[in-house]
Amino acid sequence: MAMFEQMRANVGKLLKGIDRYNPENLATLERYVETQAKENAYDLEANLAVLKLLAEVPVQPSLLSDHSHRPDPVKALTNLPHTDFMLCKCMINQAHQEEWPIRQILYLGDLLETCHFQAFWQALDENMDLLEGIAGFEDSVWKYSQLKVWMSKYGWSADESGQIFICSQEESIKPKNIVEKIDFDSE
Repeated sequence: MAMFEQMRANVGKLLKGIDRYNPENLATLERYVETQAKENAYDLEANLAVLKLLAEVPVQPSLLSDHSHRPDPVKALTNLPHTDFMLCKCMINQAHQEEWPIRQILYLGDLLETCHFQAFWQALDENMDLLEGIAGFEDSVWKYSQLKVWMSKYGWSADESGQIFICSQEESIKPKNIVEKIDFDSE
């Protein structure tokens, strides 16, 4: 994790101002994304910058083919229920969204966002190669799926800030009669 923290400081400087979309920084940003995947870390801003560079800057065809195997959108799935996955999806060129690995990642994301967990795990079993080199993916998704199960089971809801509320507390609160015996002896 120390390597990630060191890279985070360097990349933080790159992401400020106009250097954010400098094509010369693409190699550094890509190494940073790979480090995130290996060390189970996450930095949305850097991931979005890489996807933006790949979408906007004329790159070599070899980079475009590598683009379809990138960990950026897969890492965004580990941050559900936040909207990171949708942001990453919007940064991927429509033509690339139809390519096999990206299409599968988007399908898996759709299953997760719509809480079709059983179908998600079945589809993931068929596409385990998508997770190659991404630490902590299954644990993060499992935590998300368990939260959603509890929320639906007990009728809980989440507001925009991510706070979870019990919908009908009145049904959960049971009245209880308390009987106390007080002895009034005058001794």
